[in-house]
Amino acid sequence: MHRKNMDTQKSKRTILQVALALSLLPLGQAVMAVSAGQPAPAIALQTLDGKSIGSADLKNKWLVLEWTNPGCPFVQKHYQAGNMQATQSAALKAGFTWVQINSTNPGHQDYKAPKDMAAWNEQMKAQVSLATLDPNGATGKAFGAKTTPQMVIINPQGTVVYNGAIDSIRSASQADISKATNYVLKAMAEIKAGKPVSEPETTPYGCSIKY
Repeated sequence: MHRKNMDTQKSKRTILQVALALSLLPLGQAVMAVSAGQPAPAIALQTLDGKSIGSADLKNKWLVLEWTNPGCPFVQKHYQAGNMQATQSAALKAGFTWVQINSTNPGHQDYKAPKDMAAWNEQMKAQVSLATLDPNGATGKAFGAKTTPQMVIINPQGTVVYNGAIDSIRSASQADISKATNYVLKAMAEIKAGKPVSEPETTPYGCSIKY
């Protein structure tokens, strides 16, 4: 009887140790990126004027999702140089819907309230179809978004056709923009030409998303 009680206690300790170890895993290990060719996860966002935006509102459209954080030097690189806005403008002209997503946790110092995010977009002259917040991080985590910026393109059938970086040079220097391949522009050009996206997945770079 005593041996049985000892075994039971040992089993309980093992379970608790495993549970504790799992709870201490870095968040990034629990966030799995959605690969190109996979269905896009459900989208649940809030516009800066407080409206809910979900997958049903975005269905049957070509979408570009942009994860952003105005406090990130890599985001500042692309916005201050006008590169992100030029990419946004090209997307709108090509018939894509551009959804800007800020998944920063409201408790983080980088968080911007809706009015502040709207003011920043106005200052930057952002060319987006929808500027949204993802305060609980549900949409970002569902897509496996890890960095700001990070870009995802979704076709009207709801399939991810591109997931990764905005361009090919992993730096925070504006001087590198003209030397880099803009993966989003390249993918959109291939899509408009009726071709498959030749580089459907790249490694995103930038600041970690502050979930």
